[in-house]
Amino acid sequence: MSDKQLTEQPEVLLVAGRFEVRGSTMQVINLARHLPQAGFRVRILCPDASLLPASRRAELDVTEVAYLGVPVLNWVVKRLLWHELAEEPPDLVHVQQRSALPLGQWLARSLRRPLVLSIHDYLGPKEQLDIDPAWVKRVIAVSESVRAELVERIPAIAELVTVIHSGVDAPPEETLRQPFSHARTPVVGTAGPLEAAKGLHFFLRAIPRVLAAHRPVEFLVAGAGPEEYNLRRLADDLGVTEFLTFVPNVFDLSTSLTAMDVYCLPSLKQGLGTIMLEAMVRAKPVIASRVGGVYGVIRDGETGLLVPPSDSEALAERIVELLRDPERARAIGRAARERVAAEYPVSRMVEQTVRIYREVLGV
Repeated sequence: MSDKQLTEQPEVLLVAGRFEVRGSTMQVINLARHLPQAGFRVRILCPDASLLPASRRAELDVTEVAYLGVPVLNWVVKRLLWHELAEEPPDLVHVQQRSALPLGQWLARSLRRPLVLSIHDYLGPKEQLDIDPAWVKRVIAVSESVRAELVERIPAIAELVTVIHSGVDAPPEETLRQPFSHARTPVVGTAGPLEAAKGLHFFLRAIPRVLAAHRPVEFLVAGAGPEEYNLRRLADDLGVTEFLTFVPNVFDLSTSLTAMDVYCLPSLKQGLGTIMLEAMVRAKPVIASRVGGVYGVIRDGETGLLVPPSDSEALAERIVELLRDPERARAIGRAARERVAAEYPVSRMVEQTVRIYREVLGV
């Protein structure tokens, strides 16, 4: 890299997977929106950004690269992409999801640029992470729990791994809807990708127990994913469809989170929980599984409630606790908001990420 390039405003290429309703996608957008204020130009590269609202897309530099997964077209698409980027190559490649690592490393090698990799969750039981140390200069883990698991699986990269928590913006106090603050039916909900690892069937199985102990109450599941059909079928089998609303294919979860009086995260494993942080910073009392990165955020009984994973009965009991004691629920929500606003702001996440960029680039 030339001295001229080093003195100019550096450019970061954020290489992401398909834009979906999940925390890692939210962090891509947060970085893209805030890095320019820290002196970095930003481009986003992803296979599909169709869920991104037009208003948000207008403020971001997004390039969609379709057909990368089609073997017969893969090389052609890569060459076209290389020719486009080689004219004005980025100074640094930041891969945002593990699924995008092969493409990111190919770009880093082809453009001869350093690479930073973000890890938002745990590796699968048989998953291999092929990290090329010639180009991957730093790895960002979203929590201490994720870092510990990653280093245990791949000891050789221990020196490269730094923990940077996800960040969220705190809505102004006057825009918040306090839990149980109006004379209406309380809403207990969850939001995020509808995947098996999120344990959402345990949330649904808790619903009949809650209804048997407390009424009226409504339930909400916001998000999309491969488990949607199975969850809808389970809701029908449990006989709870009249009390449960699904809100699928909504990229912005803020409306759903605002509607909830209690937020549940019944994950079987969880790197951190960015959407959980979004609920907490909106002063929602959270009930979450006692797993992974959740430990670092929730103090049981103070900033949220913890339950064993895979335990619908315990989840139902804690939901009923809050339904029967709205004042306690509001106090937990207020404490959660204060902690997340102070310890998990987007500004801190961006500042720490920029520090990594400057160390890698030597600027």
